Amino acid sequence: MAAAFSPPRLLPSGDSAITVEFSRDIDDAANQRVLALDRALNEAPIEGITETVPTYRSLLVHYDPGRIDFDTLGTQLVARAQMPAPIMTQPRRWRVPVAYGGENGIDLEDVAKARNTTADEIVARHTAGDYRVAMIGFTPGWSYLSGLASFLHMPRRQNPRLLTPAGTISIGGVQTGIQCLAGPSGWHLLGRTPVRTYQLHRAPTFLLEPGDRINFYAIDAKTFAEQDRAAEAGEIIAELTAS
Repeated sequence: MAAAFSPPRLLPSGDSAITVEFSRDIDDAANQRVLALDRALNEAPIEGITETVPTYRSLLVHYDPGRIDFDTLGTQLVARAQMPAPIMTQPRRWRVPVAYGGENGIDLEDVAKARNTTADEIVARHTAGDYRVAMIGFTPGWSYLSGLASFLHMPRRQNPRLLTPAGTISIGGVQTGIQCLAGPSGWHLLGRTPVRTYQLHRAPTFLLEPGDRINFYAIDAKTFAEQDRAAEAGEIIAELTAS
């Protein structure tokens, strides 16, 4: 018999959206429920829903109030959220190259000092991780990954940087992530990847999806430069492997 799930909280988000909240913390089990509900709504849509946006701990559901009201939709969402999750196909697994340290990862040495170890050990632990894309957000293609080893958990920087490079691979709190576009960040920069998780004129525009699995591997600066040029031309550098 399938285990019963506790009901999520329903929070109004303006006059045409509902936040279905499964947890108030970053929680892998809650995130799996978010993605399960998102899949269920994609496979068997509820009339009136116009878009769903999965996050770490909640699903934002946009709807047309002319076609369905808050209470009716909320009742259906709670019922769906407590049903057994639809059978999930085997997740995609990507191997993502990273040039660690130096100008590509300016915080690597500081992270190693904070953990009383070497930069090589930090790289070894980071590349040993088996990560899952929990959500995409903040900027296009920014991929938040769960599964970071507790040894690498780091408080975010006290003074966030106003600009960090495109392709940055960083850690912050209990997470690691892939930053596709240049932008501000309070995370610790370990390296950079040539992989474009978002590229406007490429098919697919977004490379990764929530639920995908990620493994990192180290490359040198010369390989990074070569792969970066290829990626800029639209080549998908990440390797899609069997799970």
